[in-house]
Amino acid sequence: MRRAVCAVLLAWVALAMPSRADTYPSRPITVIVPFAAGGPSDAMMRILAEHMKRTLGQPVLVENVTGAGGSIGVGRAVRSKPDGYTVSFGHLGTHVANGAVYRLGYDLVADLEPVVLLPSNPMIIVSKTNVPAKSLPELVAWLKSQSNPASAGTAGNGSGSHIAGLYFEQVTGIKLQYVPYRGTGPAMNDLVGGQIDLIVDQTSNAIGQVRAGTIRAYAVTDAKRLDSAPDIPTTDEAGLPGFHMTLWSGLWLPKGTAGEIVTTLNAAAVAALNDPAVKNQLNNLGLQMPSPNQLTPEALGTLQRQEIAKWWPIIRAAGVVPE
Repeated sequence: MRRAVCAVLLAWVALAMPSRADTYPSRPITVIVPFAAGGPSDAMMRILAEHMKRTLGQPVLVENVTGAGGSIGVGRAVRSKPDGYTVSFGHLGTHVANGAVYRLGYDLVADLEPVVLLPSNPMIIVSKTNVPAKSLPELVAWLKSQSNPASAGTAGNGSGSHIAGLYFEQVTGIKLQYVPYRGTGPAMNDLVGGQIDLIVDQTSNAIGQVRAGTIRAYAVTDAKRLDSAPDIPTTDEAGLPGFHMTLWSGLWLPKGTAGEIVTTLNAAAVAALNDPAVKNQLNNLGLQMPSPNQLTPEALGTLQRQEIAKWWPIIRAAGVVPE
């Protein structure tokens, strides 16, 4: 009899107490950005975090955890408690390509819960200013004329900038000498300084330097010109038809996170993306906003699986291995 009474009391207490998901969030949330501070991923997430903290009522902190093409930072998020307080920021490189490059110790699909698709970057082909080429055909001709492969900066093997470089090699028949960095922010610094020759980079990372005249832009890897840089031609217009690549980003949580928490974070991110001031900041970075029907967790999960099917064969055929 006593056991039955205790069981009833415990059940009543459990029902009376709010669930952890109901009170979420009750403390600061950390978003792990797996690249160096100052780069395009870091800039995007900090803009979104500033708005999300107002919706969530708690600080949203950005932690930069670099190394191994972003796989170290993603791994830390995967192994964290599934309580909604550690979020994984990533993109095509970290949450697709790394699965074909590294022995991760985790599964990019099975061990993560998609939250929301974030703005995307078409890539942009840029060089240091003392490269003599003024157009994309001239750049291709100059690259082919070099006795040694030109140096191309990347954020590491399997990163978006590396995949874009491999794709560029495949389309043009050119060989490049890749120089890996801990993010495209540091790579851009060296491009401006003339230490490397070119980057096929995220538009958001390069557009400020293009506008300042410290690097030269040749084309964006999309079918349409950027609203924020309408003077830069597309690859179709510039002489490489079909050379399209978009570096999309997203947020994920560890597998097993409560659905209510996923919904809460999704709503906070969507509110940020719909804010006119945030849209303006992201547009100035050359970012493209997802359409409304792309903003569900399910849409991000579907896109991730489709991109794995597209890019893994290309990466594996190129024999990409960790640095």
